[in-house]
Amino acid sequence: MPRIAFFDVDNTLTRGSTLYFLGRGMYNRGFFTKKDIGAWVLANIRFRMTGTEKREVIARFQKSATDFIAGHKVDEIRIIGEEIYNEFVSPSLWDGTMAIARKHLAAGDEVWLVTASPQDFAELIASKLGFTGALGTRAETKDGKYTGNLIGNLLHNKEKARAVIELVNSRNIDIKDCFAYSDSHNDLPLLETVGHPNAINPDAKLRIISFSSGWPVHDFRRLRWLNRFIGPLVSRLAGFWTYLTARNK
Repeated sequence: MPRIAFFDVDNTLTRGSTLYFLGRGMYNRGFFTKKDIGAWVLANIRFRMTGTEKREVIARFQKSATDFIAGHKVDEIRIIGEEIYNEFVSPSLWDGTMAIARKHLAAGDEVWLVTASPQDFAELIASKLGFTGALGTRAETKDGKYTGNLIGNLLHNKEKARAVIELVNSRNIDIKDCFAYSDSHNDLPLLETVGHPNAINPDAKLRIISFSSGWPVHDFRRLRWLNRFIGPLVSRLAGFWTYLTARNK
């Protein structure tokens, strides 16, 4: 039987938020004003920082996630999405996470993205990376344009788990044979659903839960942090050594 490895996207597969990349790219192309992007960023920050299931916070973020594509043609957004992928998403990929995903593919496993970002953008990313598919927040379309409404709920927290269960059941796959990777404790329902949960670049709460539960933890930020610390230190020591050498001559 096939197995599926489910990957969260933001801060798990990429450094930062894909929805932010999409918003930034559209702002750079004149799709909306600074006021619009400011309101959207504020809603995004509230959503990320609260780490809560408060309906009003989720509703505010959900509305902001669809407002900026409302009224635009699906084909137009798809073309822009390709440009934004090349400009922002591709350079932000975590090499370590990509290596894990490639191992799954080499073993014959399917690899799916699971994200709160728009389904169309998630599918584009999955296609670019050679993954099997993507589950994302579904935006309603009418006459080839986005209406600004959602089909179903924002794919967040328990909704991710629900979507994953629905997918594996439709394929007659045992979910206990499947894997899940995430950075956030908000994805605990997803992680607890599969048989092989993994934490990647975990937040503090997920790190504690992962260690106490015996889940594998992959942190690709350490070397980056070490380089930030050691790099300037080595440069200073080299400069000081050069100074001493020149002085003793």
